[in-house]
Amino acid sequence: QVQLVESGGGLVQAGGSLRLSCAASVRGFSIINTMGWYRQAPGKQRELVAVITSGGSTNYADFVKGRFTVSRDIAMNTVYLQMNSLKPEDTAVYYCYARYILYAYYGQGTQVTVSS
Repeated sequence: QVQLVESGGGLVQAGGSLRLSCAASVRGFSIINTMGWYRQAPGKQRELVAVITSGGSTNYADFVKGRFTVSRDIAMNTVYLQMNSLKPEDTAVYYCYARYILYAYYGQGTQVTVSS
Protein backbone atom coordinates (compact mmCIF):
# COMPACT_ATOMS: atom_id res chain seq x y z
CA GLN A 1 0.00 0.00 0.00
CA VAL A 2 3.01 2.30 0.46
CA GLN A 3 5.89 2.60 -1.97
CA LEU A 4 9.02 4.49 -1.01
CA VAL A 5 11.65 5.78 -3.42
CA GLU A 6 14.92 7.20 -2.08
CA SER A 7 17.47 9.42 -3.78
CA GLY A 8 20.55 11.41 -2.87
CA GLY A 9 23.11 8.87 -1.72
CA GLY A 10 26.68 8.84 -2.93
CA LEU A 11 30.35 9.17 -2.06
CA VAL A 12 31.58 12.05 0.07
CA GLN A 13 34.71 12.87 2.02
CA ALA A 14 34.71 12.98 5.80
CA GLY A 15 33.35 16.28 7.02
CA GLY A 16 31.16 16.69 3.96
CA SER A 17 27.39 16.78 3.55
CA LEU A 18 24.68 14.88 1.72
CA ARG A 19 20.92 15.23 1.52
CA LEU A 20 18.68 12.22 1.14
CA SER A 21 15.12 12.41 -0.12
CA CYS A 22 12.30 9.89 -0.05
CA ALA A 23 8.94 10.17 -1.76
CA ALA A 24 6.06 7.98 -0.63
CA SER A 25 3.18 6.82 -2.78
CA VAL A 26 0.04 5.80 -0.92
CA ARG A 27 -3.05 4.26 -2.46
CA GLY A 28 -5.68 6.94 -2.17
CA PHE A 29 -4.18 10.10 -0.78
CA SER A 30 -3.45 9.70 2.90
CA ILE A 31 -1.07 11.26 5.34
CA ILE A 32 1.58 8.90 6.64
CA ASN A 33 1.93 9.30 10.38
CA THR A 34 5.65 8.60 10.76
CA MET A 35 8.45 8.75 8.23
CA GLY A 36 12.17 8.67 8.59
CA TRP A 37 15.42 6.82 8.03
CA TYR A 38 17.17 3.65 9.11
CA ARG A 39 20.61 2.48 8.07
CA GLN A 40 22.53 -0.78 7.84
CA ALA A 41 26.28 -1.08 7.67
CA PRO A 42 27.99 -4.27 6.46
CA GLY A 43 27.86 -6.96 9.12
CA LYS A 44 25.59 -4.91 11.38
CA GLN A 45 21.90 -4.81 12.14
CA ARG A 46 19.63 -2.17 10.71
CA GLU A 47 19.37 0.76 13.10
CA LEU A 48 17.21 3.84 13.47
CA VAL A 49 18.74 7.12 12.33
CA ALA A 50 15.89 9.62 12.66
CA VAL A 51 12.10 9.72 12.38
CA ILE A 52 9.51 12.49 12.25
CA THR A 53 5.77 12.38 12.80
CA SER A 54 3.10 14.24 10.89
CA GLY A 55 2.93 16.59 13.87
CA GLY A 56 6.61 17.41 13.57
CA SER A 57 7.94 15.45 16.53
CA THR A 58 11.37 14.01 15.90
CA ASN A 59 13.52 11.27 17.34
CA TYR A 60 17.23 10.93 16.58
CA ALA A 61 19.80 8.27 17.30
CA ASP A 62 22.45 9.57 19.68
CA PHE A 63 25.19 9.08 17.11
CA VAL A 64 23.64 11.65 14.70
CA LYS A 65 22.39 14.30 17.09
CA GLY A 66 23.71 17.69 16.12
CA ARG A 67 24.86 16.48 12.70
CA PHE A 68 21.74 15.17 10.92
CA THR A 69 18.36 16.84 10.49
CA VAL A 70 15.17 15.09 9.44
CA SER A 71 12.32 17.05 7.88
CA ARG A 72 9.26 16.36 5.77
CA ASP A 73 6.75 17.83 3.40
CA ILE A 74 3.44 16.58 4.71
CA ALA A 75 1.42 17.41 1.61
CA MET A 76 3.87 15.59 -0.65
CA ASN A 77 4.49 12.64 1.71
CA THR A 78 8.20 13.30 1.32
CA VAL A 79 10.90 13.03 3.96
CA TYR A 80 14.44 14.40 3.88
CA LEU A 81 17.63 13.74 5.78
CA GLN A 82 20.25 16.47 5.80
CA MET A 83 23.56 14.91 6.83
CA ASN A 84 26.41 17.20 7.84
CA SER A 85 29.85 16.54 9.32
CA LEU A 86 29.78 13.04 7.91
CA LYS A 87 32.16 10.45 9.34
CA PRO A 88 33.50 7.22 7.82
CA GLU A 89 31.39 5.29 10.36
CA ASP A 90 28.28 6.78 8.76
CA THR A 91 28.95 4.59 5.73
CA ALA A 92 25.89 2.37 5.24
CA VAL A 93 22.84 1.71 3.13
CA TYR A 94 20.19 4.20 4.20
CA TYR A 95 16.58 3.07 4.06
CA CYS A 96 13.56 5.29 3.99
CA TYR A 97 10.95 4.25 6.55
CA ALA A 98 7.24 4.84 6.81
CA ARG A 99 4.69 3.68 9.32
CA TYR A 100 1.20 3.65 7.88
CA ILE A 101 -1.76 2.34 9.87
CA LEU A 102 -0.35 -0.83 11.46
CA TYR A 103 2.49 -1.57 9.10
CA ALA A 104 6.09 -0.52 8.60
CA TYR A 105 7.51 -0.04 5.12
CA TYR A 106 11.07 0.38 3.87
CA GLY A 107 12.48 1.65 0.60
CA GLN A 108 15.04 -0.17 -1.49
CA GLY A 109 17.91 1.72 0.12
CA THR A 110 20.53 4.18 -1.05
CA GLN A 111 24.26 3.79 -0.45
CA VAL A 112 26.14 6.45 1.47
CA THR A 113 29.92 6.10 1.53
CA VAL A 114 32.12 8.44 3.53
CA SER A 115 35.83 8.32 2.77
CA SER A 116 38.49 9.26 5.31
